[in-house]
Amino acid sequence: MIKILFICHGNICRSPMAEFLLRDMTAKLNVTSNFHIASAATSTEEIGNPVHRGTRAVLQELGISASGKTAVQMTRRDYDKYDYLIGMDQWNIRNMMRILRGDPEHKVYRLLAFTDRPDDDIADPWYTGDFETTYRDIREGCTGLLKYLGYPGACRLN
Repeated sequence: MIKILFICHGNICRSPMAEFLLRDMTAKLNVTSNFHIASAATSTEEIGNPVHRGTRAVLQELGISASGKTAVQMTRRDYDKYDYLIGMDQWNIRNMMRILRGDPEHKVYRLLAFTDRPDDDIADPWYTGDFETTYRDIREGCTGLLKYLGYPGACRLN
């Protein structure tokens, strides 16, 4: 089983969007049982809060529910629990490394590292208000991740 943890600052916008989108993609590929997918925050600011309405709206348009998801904070123990810890931007990566105290097994990635834009960040729609662009970037990253993991059929899901 491949265990993936998506991480952003508050765990209410980008990381839950990636979590639920990748879950949907694995379901459409009929490989859900091969994955454990979750999301978390680097900060404590939103702990216990539901997914942001902008993220919920984008997911609902796709027929994906984020019902019941509330923000949680990542911990150092997550390093042992997950195969991939995937941040949305360079600031997330810095905060993840502070929490994890290093990455000796090379499990930490930026989501767009699995695309032809490996140095790009996924903009935080909390600040931009642009949930559609964030969705397109996350979809591109999740597609690239699945392809990297040996599921080339993900390219046909777009």
